[in-house]
Amino acid sequence: MSVGTSSGPGAQDAGSPPAASRPPGDHAGLGIDPDQLPDGLVVADEQGHVICFNAAAERITAVRAQDALGQRLEKALPLEDLEGRRWWQLTDPYGGLAIRVGQPERNLLLPGGREVLVCARYVRTRPTGPLRRLVVTLRDTEARRRTERSHAELIATVAHELRSPLTSVKGFTATLLAKWERFTDDQKRLMLETVDADADRVTRLIAELLDISRIDSGRLEVRRQPVDMGAAVGRHIQAYVAAGQPADRFLLRVQQPLPDLWADPDKIDQVLSNLLENAVRHGEGTVTIDVTATASPREDEDTGTSVTVSDEGPGIPEESMNRVFTRFWRGSKRGGTGLGLYIVKGIVEAHGGTITVGRAPGAGAEFRFTLPVSAPAYLA
Repeated sequence: MSVGTSSGPGAQDAGSPPAASRPPGDHAGLGIDPDQLPDGLVVADEQGHVICFNAAAERITAVRAQDALGQRLEKALPLEDLEGRRWWQLTDPYGGLAIRVGQPERNLLLPGGREVLVCARYVRTRPTGPLRRLVVTLRDTEARRRTERSHAELIATVAHELRSPLTSVKGFTATLLAKWERFTDDQKRLMLETVDADADRVTRLIAELLDISRIDSGRLEVRRQPVDMGAAVGRHIQAYVAAGQPADRFLLRVQQPLPDLWADPDKIDQVLSNLLENAVRHGEGTVTIDVTATASPREDEDTGTSVTVSDEGPGIPEESMNRVFTRFWRGSKRGGTGLGLYIVKGIVEAHGGTITVGRAPGAGAEFRFTLPVSAPAYLA
């Protein structure tokens, strides 16, 4: 980024207005409008006077640009480190070592104690030469704090969810090892079945954590294969019926013909499993699944496949609709980690699809996801 064209210390571009009176959008000859930048930007000249103070810097510091322009940097932007030391005196950008190129991002304090993330870049006329421009970027810490709180909450939730099954596994195995001969075969079987179920619970939780890590980092891989969505839904319904659910609780409607769908079958099964489990466990009445052809969520495709899962239960409160797909969301009477729908959304979006939640015609909850038909790269 070009930050000025002065030819030497104290020089000013011929015919250009003083820094404090530059018109909006010029900002010291940056070549761009700094007010368009999302981060705060403050630029000081070779004498340490502020020549750029963008709109984001105004918002973050609560200092007006017209009051900052032309002022000494340490006066316009008085910063302290977390130990109360004055930052510009501590770092001395104009009088310190000439080999420095800047300051890495760190937490500093504005007057009043508000924390900001500050990063500085030293622009010199030549290596080890005098400072020509001091470029400072400012960021609000709130977004980072939200991320840190989310990570801390995730760790606390996982620790809590792991503790219960692991305590059970440890207790039953220790009891069996110590008193094996005292139990009947039926008692041993019951304990081992409990250990097996708890081990499955731990395995599922670890799989959820891995999925969240891949979703957050953008590394969720999609291995596309032909998928028969109607047959996939039918398999899940059969599994619920085999587990004791009445067959007439499910209504599957498949519109024919459906477009050929290329998706990751394992991940689509994960999406269907989660949505159907929510409908069966937390909904009431008939669970209706509609599989239809629809417009593709991608602009370069005409058709896609849509799956709608609805129930006849109490539904989701209107004020909670915008939080359903966030981490740790749990509706009333909901158990689990609250991560399932967050993962569902991540999987659907990794396929290039969309997912929405609303109210079903029968007043229950209705989840609808749409996938592009897509194709593997070698068939494109």
